[in-house]
Amino acid sequence: MPLQQAAAVTQPSALVSAMRRTRQLWSIVQRYARSSEPSQVLACGIGGAVIGVVIAVLHRFVDALHRITFALPAGASLSTGVNVGLARILFVPLIGGFLLGAGALAIRRLGAQDVIDPIEANALHGGRMSLAASMRLVGATIVSNGAGAAVGMEAGYSQLGASLLSWFGERLSLRRADQRIFVGAGAAAAIAAAFDAPLAGAFYGFELIIGTYMTRALAPVAVAVLAGVMAERTIVNPEPLFAMGHAFYFKQSVYLLFALLGILSAGFSILVMQSVTWVERCFRHVPLPQWLRPAIGGICLTQLAIFFPQVLGGGHGAIQYLIARPWPMSFIFIILVTKLLASSISIGSGFRGGMFSSSLFLGCLFGAAFGDIAAAIAPRLAGLHEPLMMVGMGSVAASVIGAPLTMIFLVLEGTGDLPMTIGVMTGVIISSSLVRLLFGYSFSTWRFHQRGMNIRSPLDIGWISDLTVAKLMRNDPIVVDDKVLLRDVRDKYPPETARSIFVQRDDQFIGTIDVLSLHAKRAEADAGLVTAGDIAKSPGSFLLPAQNIRSALMIFDGTEQEMLPVLDSPADRRIIGFLSEPYTLRRYNQALERLRENEGDRRDLFPISEPPKV
Repeated sequence: MPLQQAAAVTQPSALVSAMRRTRQLWSIVQRYARSSEPSQVLACGIGGAVIGVVIAVLHRFVDALHRITFALPAGASLSTGVNVGLARILFVPLIGGFLLGAGALAIRRLGAQDVIDPIEANALHGGRMSLAASMRLVGATIVSNGAGAAVGMEAGYSQLGASLLSWFGERLSLRRADQRIFVGAGAAAAIAAAFDAPLAGAFYGFELIIGTYMTRALAPVAVAVLAGVMAERTIVNPEPLFAMGHAFYFKQSVYLLFALLGILSAGFSILVMQSVTWVERCFRHVPLPQWLRPAIGGICLTQLAIFFPQVLGGGHGAIQYLIARPWPMSFIFIILVTKLLASSISIGSGFRGGMFSSSLFLGCLFGAAFGDIAAAIAPRLAGLHEPLMMVGMGSVAASVIGAPLTMIFLVLEGTGDLPMTIGVMTGVIISSSLVRLLFGYSFSTWRFHQRGMNIRSPLDIGWISDLTVAKLMRNDPIVVDDKVLLRDVRDKYPPETARSIFVQRDDQFIGTIDVLSLHAKRAEADAGLVTAGDIAKSPGSFLLPAQNIRSALMIFDGTEQEMLPVLDSPADRRIIGFLSEPYTLRRYNQALERLRENEGDRRDLFPISEPPKV
């Protein structure tokens, strides 16, 4: 009996001791990973391999789902429109939209956490993402894609990869800058595995998720991408993305044609992004509950797909089919218009997914239509049909997605043709530059703009958002009533008391008095007759608690005042505090110095500038 009691006492203590040792070991791992670049590179490699396996499994699962939902034969792609079960088109998009809407309604009522996009996470949240919320988004994307919506899986892949490495980085207690790199590496590994294109995946991470090309991020992103692609290749045997059949060599004059296609692609890309917004506005006016919109979108999608099943799916599989079996010019124009409508209806009605694959297919169709017109005008240009398809594909996709180098390398890795890639680069540079200058958004940042979020790139502005006026202001402002005589104000507040006095009427801010001006000699004669309200300066200059430090500095610069009141709201105008320009500048510089110290030598080689505002 004593031995049994001793064992009973010993077992829990041994378990507690083992748990304590595990925590101590994990603390050592965290400290080492936080300060060691090689350990972070290793962590990205492990995470990239896991992401590659997951993407390969999901890719096969979605293919199998298409075979079930649309009765496709093995090896067939939904977006080719070949052997699609026409009877399934009548009800599969409707059922998929209904399930998606019902699921979103249930999740909303449960109060689940909102999904944070990788770009939003890096711009505002220091790379922090919710893995559970991301898994919900991936599930919704699978349902949407399985129902035939004209959206791609790449948005779900990118979300999943980024959130997995974000979760891993949080477990390692990484610094803010390193956490952002992990998010970019995860998204890059996912895209690289999805397209079997490591260079394109790496530049996707740099251009779209991290927002800069920097030496510190090179190794983590590259290792994650390579590990993801190698893991994906062990599970599936990917075929070439764009099999051309022969190499191309172009005369110098042909590049003028590629440049013209790039110019036209810019206008088409803006139309693609705007069309989603137009359709979304139309669905808002439908007098039905919001959760039924995807089902209505499924019905609209069915009306198009009955006659043109090529509009179903993202369009990735249809690109190679179009290259191998060119469609007639009239049919290409019809599919171009209907595919644009289908993509806009799918996203505008609430189906989840991205425009990556859809923009590739739309660009390919646009280039094919341009090639047909060029061949009709000058028959000797008929041999440029395939290159023009590639240039159109890269130009439109680069402008819509906002990742020009990603698309250039995608064509290089997909075709293995350097002259073709240079031709694509000509169109991509012109198209993406024009869209940036004329429109100012990619599809992702345009969607943020529609939601009222001032995010134009993944550059880290979260630390600025954290430094709000409410956190910086002093809450002991000197406030006087407008009817108080100037003489009484001067007697109560000598020059050394404060720089500014704020005047209110019925608890409403009406203006500011400069203390030095108040004590000037020219004010002595009428000090007993004039009230504070009579000399108060215009009330047009003030701050609000939610404004960030950069907005506050811009207001200081515009008003040329050293001190401003903080009001409760523009409508209430109750004075709750004040803020001075010197203090604001000092805090801003201190925050910049801390950011530089945390990032160490993580200097940007080629910062991606934000596009101009429209």
